[in-house]
Amino acid sequence: MENKILTHQQIQYKIERIAYQIYEANVEEKEIIIAGIDGGGLNFAKKLQRVLKRVTNAEVTLCKVIMDKENPLQSGVKTSIPESEYINKSIVLVDDVLNSGTTLIYGVHHFLKTPLKQLKTAVLVNRNHKKYPVKADYKGISLSTSLQEHVHVQFKAKNDMVFLD
Repeated sequence: MENKILTHQQIQYKIERIAYQIYEANVEEKEIIIAGIDGGGLNFAKKLQRVLKRVTNAEVTLCKVIMDKENPLQSGVKTSIPESEYINKSIVLVDDVLNSGTTLIYGVHHFLKTPLKQLKTAVLVNRNHKKYPVKADYKGISLSTSLQEHVHVQFKAKNDMVFLD
């Protein structure tokens, strides 16, 4: 049985709010790198990038973060832009759902190998079942769910939804 947690319009409000929070934390920056974890995180990152481009004069660069979410230790983490392009920059690592924290912590680990100005994290849905000490700096909604429940984010043109199964 699916329960709709967020409607398309509610998600749009959350994207707008998170984008403004990112802007406020980076108001002095000339470039902000939005690093979306491949899949739902990248889709969410693209939506944040669109709003940020509208509200800031800073260059907003999209970076795709690639890893095997089931086994990030084996696959390693790769990015669509070279490390040299994010040295001493402000980065926001983006995923759709923060569940156990595995994906986010390996993404954070990758970026910490390079000197950065700042590294923040953003998620649309923050669940409270973390396996690792990672938190979302920007979050759309926090849910207390059981381990048996599953959060599903659907990004479709004019029909974004978040469901709880």
